[in-house]
Amino acid sequence: MLGLEVADEGGEPRASGVRVLRGGKESLARAGREVIPGRRGDRLAPSCCSSPGIGPAGLLAEHEIPLVVDLPGVGENLQDHLQIRSVYKVKGAKTLNTMANSLVGKAMIGLEYLLKRSGPMSMAPSQLCAFTRSSDEFTHPNIEYHVQPLSLPAFGQPLHDFPAITASVCNLNPTSRGTVRIKSRDPRQAPAIAPNYLSTPEDRKVAADSLRVTRRIASQPAFARYSPEEFKPGLEYQSDDDLARLAGDIGTTIFHPVGTARMGRDDDPLAVVDPHLRVRGVAGLRVVDASVMPTITSGNTNSPTLMIAEKAARWILAGE
Repeated sequence: MLGLEVADEGGEPRASGVRVLRGGKESLARAGREVIPGRRGDRLAPSCCSSPGIGPAGLLAEHEIPLVVDLPGVGENLQDHLQIRSVYKVKGAKTLNTMANSLVGKAMIGLEYLLKRSGPMSMAPSQLCAFTRSSDEFTHPNIEYHVQPLSLPAFGQPLHDFPAITASVCNLNPTSRGTVRIKSRDPRQAPAIAPNYLSTPEDRKVAADSLRVTRRIASQPAFARYSPEEFKPGLEYQSDDDLARLAGDIGTTIFHPVGTARMGRDDDPLAVVDPHLRVRGVAGLRVVDASVMPTITSGNTNSPTLMIAEKAARWILAGE
């Protein structure tokens, strides 16, 4: 999608359709009732709201986009769950690092799935999930674990050549806030994404404490038979400052970005959509994805996003 078409109906802007690029040709699709900008899952592409002049007035002026509605909250309030990926070498256990380290190993994995519908190809990416507290100061679980029977330097890179597991832990209630902003008036250009992970003292403290929780888990008697050895970040790092810095080095997105078109009341100056998910100041335009969440959920965002969509579907059918 290239962008929205916005018409002026008696002084009130109204979303009337979308411009799309297909097969190298641009075309216009008209909307009979409403436009719901398309996105991938719960990912927000705020340029689809900014390109027709809906967004922060200063940013639009910077890119010489005529202003339709000044919504300073578009692209603000970005939140995500940063997963901190501790890696532990293990002994006496099979991991995907060794099972898939050769063409023969990969062929065996594929053959097992083909014949039995079992084995690594039948598994979810994470084999264990757990919620707990990073420290006693919290009265409820504030961190979540996803544990995988593999390890790698970074997404897209080869697996390590030694048996290992990854204990990924994320802060469920981050206080850091980032931004997503257009870089030009061309909607085909990717926006500038600044997550600002670990930008608050609270988040850095939780990151350091969560790594200590991971160490306590790895040191339990039930795990001793596998002789766990911390590979990342490394036991030489002990202080809050060191652990928070290393958390940034070994941290990656867990693909839960939300918040950049936040829902709110009319008296909320940064609210982009109203309680029925309608974009403020523009008729016929509604946002239905995780970007409407004012605050990130304390867990995975897929199911809450489905619930948002179910609720919005009922409103749309009822004309609300």
